[in-house]
Amino acid sequence: MTDEFRTIKTGGEGYYTDKRSKFLAFAHHVSSVEEIKDLLAGYRKKYFDARHVCYAYMLGPERLEFRANDDGEPSSTAGKPILGQINSNELTDILIVVVRYYGGVNLGTSGLIVAYREAAADAIAHSEIETRQVEEVITYSFAYPMMNDVMRIVKEMQPRIVSQTYDNTCEIKLSIRKSEAEQLKNRLNKLSFE
Repeated sequence: MTDEFRTIKTGGEGYYTDKRSKFLAFAHHVSSVEEIKDLLAGYRKKYFDARHVCYAYMLGPERLEFRANDDGEPSSTAGKPILGQINSNELTDILIVVVRYYGGVNLGTSGLIVAYREAAADAIAHSEIETRQVEEVITYSFAYPMMNDVMRIVKEMQPRIVSQTYDNTCEIKLSIRKSEAEQLKNRLNKLSFE
């Protein structure tokens, strides 16, 4: 199991033109379908005069949740080429929207596929791509006298501290690479029995 995935840190914009049709592409980092719906509603409102607002998205480190939408273009000529660019760059947690202004000349299916693919590729090319780790959050409760032992493990394994409360019973929330989560859990649980 891999515990890394590629996504965009900052979104980019792309542009393509063919036979007076203009294709404006926008790439966004997203983490939920709700966020995607909000962004799409914004584009439909902002570009109300455009003929088509097509898009594709991919969500989750496993890249299992995705969708492509042609928004009235002939079937598989818009959303699929956009999704193809997301796939060929192995990206996830990304939405690419391509807004088309019709130029008066039909491009045909192959022309549309090229236009949407190139516009999406340009948006990706203008985005900052980064590799992120798939993390698991572990919550551990312990008695205050165990603090030094817990912090020694934290120092050695380097998880990110999400939150911590210190009282009679202490609680610490740690985020760590999925591949190291089991080891961290085992080391913390061993402390409870020492």
